[in-house]
Amino acid sequence: MPILVARFVQALRSRVHGWRAALAVGLFVFGTSWLAMWLAEPGSNAITDPQNYWWYFLVTGSTVGYGDFFPETGAGHVVGGYVIVGGIATLTILFTELASHIQSVRGKRMKGVVALDLTEHIVILGYHPGRTERIVQELLLEERVRELVLCAWDDVPQHPMPEQDGVLFVRGDLRDADVLKRACVDRAATVVIDARDDNEALALAVAVDHLRPEVHMVAALHDMNRAAHLRYVSPTVQCVQWHVPNLLTEEALDPGITEVYADLMSSRGEGNTYSVRLPEALGGQQFGACQQQFGRDFGATVIAVRQDGSMKVSPPWDAPLRAGAVLYYLAAERIDESRLAARSR
Repeated sequence: MPILVARFVQALRSRVHGWRAALAVGLFVFGTSWLAMWLAEPGSNAITDPQNYWWYFLVTGSTVGYGDFFPETGAGHVVGGYVIVGGIATLTILFTELASHIQSVRGKRMKGVVALDLTEHIVILGYHPGRTERIVQELLLEERVRELVLCAWDDVPQHPMPEQDGVLFVRGDLRDADVLKRACVDRAATVVIDARDDNEALALAVAVDHLRPEVHMVAALHDMNRAAHLRYVSPTVQCVQWHVPNLLTEEALDPGITEVYADLMSSRGEGNTYSVRLPEALGGQQFGACQQQFGRDFGATVIAVRQDGSMKVSPPWDAPLRAGAVLYYLAAERIDESRLAARSR
């Protein structure tokens, strides 16, 4: 019997593949063993009843063997051995095919050819060794970022960060709509374009805007004068300097923050950064009281304090301030010490 099963399996595997081979072996062993058991066992043994035999076949073929039904004759024991061998053959085929399928899917995922199923995620278009790893690490530091998709051109043969949890991979022509759909760009919350040059960044922006016009799009540019060209594609696209990759992550996580930075760094902005020394009359008060006074009297916001040889950005509300401490603040215009001292009287 075992030899018969082995030859049958060998012949079958050459013609039938996948789960169908396991099904064919199981059905063949079930049918032949039922007939053999019916011939071998006396009519008094309930094992051959249709409502019982399928159960006996299942638990015996899977080697569980509850023993509630069992053959009583020597020939019946031989048939039982045949069922065990057939069950092992069936399970072996099933597990082999399952392992092969899992390995195949994993291999396809590593090569970036599997279509993903994500929503409201972050997509990074473009891969640069070292640089992209740093960007990904900074993005994943945020607890609200659970999954992101890294999309690379065909010159990246497989997932460059397979050990990084939450980072999926798609590979292909990033201007192709089908490749972008595999990365679920049409359902993404944010798309970060980190292209090899500005012309490529413009082409990718066109492709992304075609699939999802409302997406938050961030593009790194070598020449910031090209930002106007990208805004022809989407007026809401945020462009950052390519050589400052941390701005990509900050803009991706906090939309519009690069505009704030640009305003702070511009002399024509409404929120310029200034410093002033704390007058003697204001020494000894808490930072919170000072913050309130700056806001009420000057429409300014204190952002940092330097005293005792060190600087603290956004100090605690109850932090004490000493006379002579340097306050760094945001305001539309500079506040000199005389105006500050006059307000304190």
